[in-house]
Amino acid sequence: MPITKSKEIRLKGINASPGICIGKAYLIGSEGVDVVETYYIGDKDLQKEIKRFKTAVKGAKDELRAISENVPEDLRKYSDIIETHMVLLKDKMLYDKTIDTIKNEHVNAEWALRKVATDVKSMFKSIPDGYLKERAYDIEQVSDRIMHNLMGSDRKNLKEISKRVILVAHDLSPADTSQIEIDRIMGFVTDRGGRASHTSIIARALEIPAVLGLETATSSIKNDDLLIIDGTTGIVIINPEEQTLVEFEERRIRYAEYKIAFIKNSQLRAETKDGVHVKVMGNIELPEEVSSVIDLGGDGIGLYRTEFQYLNRPSFPSEDQLFTKYREVVEIMAPKPVTIRTLDINGDKAIANSSSDEENPALGLRAIRYCLSRPDVFKPQLRAILRASAFGNVRILFPLISSYHEIVETRKMLKEAAHSLDSDGLAYNKNMEVGVMIEVPSAVTIADLLANEADFFSIGTNDLIQYSFAVDRGNKQVAYLYRALDPAIIRMIKHVSDVCKKKNIKVFMCGEMAGDPINTPILLGLGIDELSMSPQSMPAVKSMIRSLEVKETRSFISEVMEKVTASDILELLKSRYSNILPEQASLWK
Repeated sequence: MPITKSKEIRLKGINASPGICIGKAYLIGSEGVDVVETYYIGDKDLQKEIKRFKTAVKGAKDELRAISENVPEDLRKYSDIIETHMVLLKDKMLYDKTIDTIKNEHVNAEWALRKVATDVKSMFKSIPDGYLKERAYDIEQVSDRIMHNLMGSDRKNLKEISKRVILVAHDLSPADTSQIEIDRIMGFVTDRGGRASHTSIIARALEIPAVLGLETATSSIKNDDLLIIDGTTGIVIINPEEQTLVEFEERRIRYAEYKIAFIKNSQLRAETKDGVHVKVMGNIELPEEVSSVIDLGGDGIGLYRTEFQYLNRPSFPSEDQLFTKYREVVEIMAPKPVTIRTLDINGDKAIANSSSDEENPALGLRAIRYCLSRPDVFKPQLRAILRASAFGNVRILFPLISSYHEIVETRKMLKEAAHSLDSDGLAYNKNMEVGVMIEVPSAVTIADLLANEADFFSIGTNDLIQYSFAVDRGNKQVAYLYRALDPAIIRMIKHVSDVCKKKNIKVFMCGEMAGDPINTPILLGLGIDELSMSPQSMPAVKSMIRSLEVKETRSFISEVMEKVTASDILELLKSRYSNILPEQASLWK
């Protein structure tokens, strides 16, 4: 809902890429292809209609290939994202089902494509994992590209922009974003998209401010409107008043100075003032992201999400295909650790050869439950991870463990995979560390039992908060309940950490809570041994750690535990630590 103040309008979206920019709006592609008519196709014209669809797909593939071949050098490591869209063009869920719909329902290609794409998007959006949920936008972007070719409408060409502007669009695909020239595009805002979208990943790689998911950006903003984009807080200000301009220009300068300072020192150890080294690790989805972790001073990979290799394929990846990707990451990072999380998808719904259907996938056959039910899928991955462990420092992490039985069964399958490698004469690290993700309340409750079967815990705050409060964080009507600093979450983390200290195992955190420097004093005080986050968040968190004393944060926790609301805890943080990170403190306003 826009907040109006005089002529100034403020919109709140998703903070996709940090930074502040001020400039004129440049609207592109706002007309979209939302209006699609349906009409009957007779038997004699069915093959002709199918050929028209295939021609549109080929045209879209040729466009993407041309873009991929001309991706700027600094984005080459993200070219796999565009390749993914090329694979999606022939994905069974999209390609084959569209053809089947044309045949079976005797409808035109546009209507069939829209119907199939809508169904597939709904399927992805039902997946609890934030990263996988946002693959719905990939489906949308690919189907839009085909639709443009079917309908003969022109697509935007970002390279034709010849002036310094802020892009405003209904949506930008990774292919679109990869064409951005940063000497002309200061930042961008879109109606669609989210923080885990591939468009967002590329925006952060380009280091330009971006706010996504505004819904009303293209209807609220006109060409040449003066805009302020704050990609750190997700705020877009249309036609700001003079006082607002002055305020944000000062913020922009401070942020630029702040960014230069902490990136300059990003290779320094994250060591507290009283000499405690806290490891700061990177979360990655793609092997290509390893370079960002290294460049920004990461101590290793704290979460390597492996789902990407399973998506948009006609069949499951082979053991050798998985091993090759894992080994690549492990060898580059060696001797630093790489924590590989096993497959965490919602059943096989995210896989192209899927046929399953669940009414409530968030509470269904996902993650470790799915893997235990499908040894034919799980064991090749376990073998691939074990084989990769021979080439560096690998830790394996099991997601969504909710009962003691699950971890026992999982370790049994891991042992069987190891024995099979022994029989095949293949090397692996027999002392590879095994971790359990703590992301549901039941795991918190039985942490003492799970600790008997684990070498470390990794707290996944994204799901832990969601499941604890029974709230979908993507649902704007209840998003206010999704609070990392709520006493309920703080107390759960403290309980898990206390158990780990008692059982003499390490406790890590890999959820988004770890990547916000504002939370760092609390996490250190709670005794978290290692923090893992988006690579772009690491320098600021490391800077915060170097400004703290662990001894002081531990005494601070006793005050935190007395507070009864998230707001109370935030106010306590503000009063105690705003002088350490002034730029972060400005975000509390």
